[in-house]
Amino acid sequence: MVERLTYRRHTRYNTKSNKVRLLRTPGGRLVHQVVQKKAKGPKCGDCGKRLIGIPALRPMEYRRLKKRERRGERAHRGAG
Repeated sequence: MVERLTYRRHTRYNTKSNKVRLLRTPGGRLVHQVVQKKAKGPKCGDCGKRLIGIPALRPMEYRRLKKRERRGERAHRGAG
């Protein structure tokens, strides 16, 4: 039978920000691995479609990218 685990973070409930996976360690223990939220990515302000050439990342991840990686690939990025 599988051992039961409790949440180890500030929230003890199954909320959107508290998703976990069960992971078995090499020592045979079961532990929780916290799963990050899926990123939606930037959208066009006019039509609402996803912007091509810009990766879908969480806000903190964008800060780690170079400026050229945060921008679109084409000259005017399809605007106009």
